[in-house]
Order: sequence, then C-alpha cells, then structure tokens
Amino acid sequence: MKLESRLIFRTMSRVPQLWKFSSGYFFLFVLLLAATACRAPGGKVTGVTPLNEPAPVRLADKPMPAPPAPTETAKPQLPAMASGPLAKPAPRPPTLPNGWVPLEVWAGTNGWSKPRLLDSTTTLSYALQSTNHSSRFTIGSREARVDDADCWLGFPPKLINGRPHIHALDLEKTLLPLWSRNGELPIRNRVIVLDPGHGGDDPGSRSVAAMRFEKEFTLDWARRLRPLLETRGWHVFVTRTNDAAVSLADRVKLAEDVRADLFVSLHFNSASPGVNSAGLETYCLTPMGMPSNVTRNYADDPNEFFPNNAFDEQNVQLAARLHRSVLAETNRTDRGVHRARFMGVLRGHNRPAVLIEGGYLSNPEEAELIGTPAYRQKLAHAVARALNGLLHPESSRLTRNER
Repeated sequence: MKLESRLIFRTMSRVPQLWKFSSGYFFLFVLLLAATACRAPGGKVTGVTPLNEPAPVRLADKPMPAPPAPTETAKPQLPAMASGPLAKPAPRPPTLPNGWVPLEVWAGTNGWSKPRLLDSTTTLSYALQSTNHSSRFTIGSREARVDDADCWLGFPPKLINGRPHIHALDLEKTLLPLWSRNGELPIRNRVIVLDPGHGGDDPGSRSVAAMRFEKEFTLDWARRLRPLLETRGWHVFVTRTNDAAVSLADRVKLAEDVRADLFVSLHFNSASPGVNSAGLETYCLTPMGMPSNVTRNYADDPNEFFPNNAFDEQNVQLAARLHRSVLAETNRTDRGVHRARFMGVLRGHNRPAVLIEGGYLSNPEEAELIGTPAYRQKLAHAVARALNGLLHPESSRLTRNER
C-alpha cells in the first residue's frame, strides 16, 4: 500500500512537466492542421483574410491603371491662318485669346513677308503682304486696311521693343476671317431676310436735300433688291413691305421663324447737325472681350455675350463682302467695316447679321444722290452681286436684265 501510494505521488508530481511538454506539441499540431486545412490543392492559401486588413484585389478583377503620359510645359502658340471652311459656330464663346502677337513672328510662321515700314513723316505704318492678301496697320490707330477695304480693329497696334504687335483678339476675330475668304458662310436654306430700317412713326433721319426721310429710302432699296435676289435662287423675306412700324424684336423673330441663313439691315446715315461726314459704313456685332468702334451712348461692356456672337467670324466676312461690293459700285468714300453693340437689331440673331449704311443724309452731296432712283438701284445691284456670289461663285456680276 505504501508502495502504491509512493508511485502515485511521483506520477502526480510530474504531471505539470508532462503537461507543459505535451501542450507545446499539441499547440504546434493544431497550427499545422489549420494550415493544412486552409491550403488549396495548388499550394495557395485561400479563404483566410487577416483581421483589420482589406482583402487584396486580384489583377483579373480590376486592371491596373496605365501610367500617366509624360507632361511638358505648354508652349504659347500664335493664331494660324485657317485653311478651310470655318467650323459651325459654338453656342458659347471659347476661351478668349489675350495678349499681343509680334507681326514679324506671325508672318514668318504663316508664310507672309516680313512687315515693311512705310515711308511717313507723321505715322508709323507697316505693310503686310502674302501671295493673295495685303494689309496695312498704323501704330496707335484702330483703322486698318485689309485688302481693298478699310476695317476697324478693337485695339490699336503698338510697338513692343521696337517691333509692331497686333492684339490676339483682333487677329482671331477680324484679320484671319478676312484673309480666309474661302471660309464658307452657312447657307443651308437659301433664305435671307432684308430689313428696311425704321418705318411708321419712326421716320429715321431726314434728308437735308428735301423733306424726305430715311424710312422711305430704305424701303425702296429693299424693293429694288428683292427681285435681284429671287431670280438667282434666294427665298427673300422682308421685315416690312410698307410704311409700318416694326419693333426690333419682331424683325429678329421673323428671321428666326423663317430659319433665315442671313440677315441684312438697310439704313442711311446722318451726322446732323454736321454736314461734312460722308461715305459708306457697314456694321456687325462686336466680339466679346473687344471694345466697340462706335458706341452712340450705349454702355459698351466688353464682357457682354449675345447670341449673335457665336457668328463673330462669319459676321465680319459677310460685312466685308457687302462693303467691298457697295464701294466698287458707288465709288463713295470708304469709312470701313465697324464693330458695335448698340444696334439691337443685330444682337439677338442666330445667324450672320449685318447692317449697311448707304450714305449720309446729312451731307448735301450724298443726300442728293440718295434721293435719286439711280443711286438706290446701284445700292441694290451691289448688295445683290455680293449675296448672289455666295450661291453662284462662278458669277460675280448680274446680267444686264437683272440690273
């Protein structure tokens, strides 16, 4: 009995040591079992995600993004000559060009001759020449000569470090469109609206040669012009056909309703009480960011954007086309193509729109001319020749029967 008790006591005294030894192997055995249970046939561990860590994304589930392309500092670019038709106008204005462009650099980039300083004792004027075009600019003056007609810029050219510079906005919105005569005006429906200015209780300017008013002469001009256009394929609408008052909004609405391609407003000028001003002017809307040439007490805000500003380039092309034709036909003084915002009849159009001033009723000589049917027929002929050339480029003149 004593012997059995002694054996039991020895065995119990060794239990803690055996437990420590066996528990270590047991724990290791459990870990091996767990690892084996979680290992896929291919040897890859699956189904175990460490706590507090996001599960990895497999490449097959989500492709890796391509590395970014190397970037480099953007270099300033000069406006370039357009080589084809002008694009369809955007509904909102693009980012406006800013700054001054050296004429010499632009000319060399676009195949023009180097600007040539003209001999003058009073002004600094430069001539710019290419194969098909010629222009003249005067430092400090907004009046420029583009090919065979005067055109007013938004900013007077200036000398920077002794070299002539032109404003980038003038280059893009005025000069490039005028030098790119191959740019097509958007003629889709062959529909044009003629707008004889004034009417009814709005007589317009009074002629110094007789007690007759502008509204009479503009209506007669439109009546003479309409058949000259219709015989060559135009669908012509007129804002008024008699001595009636028509609001500016209704004149714009008519063009919208008939889906007109072009809008041409016919007027005569006046500088009353002055009598010396004379000659021909043609107007289109001023581009956003540019000051107008003529304001006539209108609060001219360069930040304003009107629907017709979507057609800045086509406006000046149409204005210059009509202006050159009227100059050639009448041989009157060239007062240039102008930009203005005060003319409400132009601002709201969704098409190229211009306004022609056919002479000064305040000038005695021109007032006498305007009062003659022969002069008004010349005006009609000149406008028809320019517009018909858009439909029939091969024909630059009307036939004898159309005169």
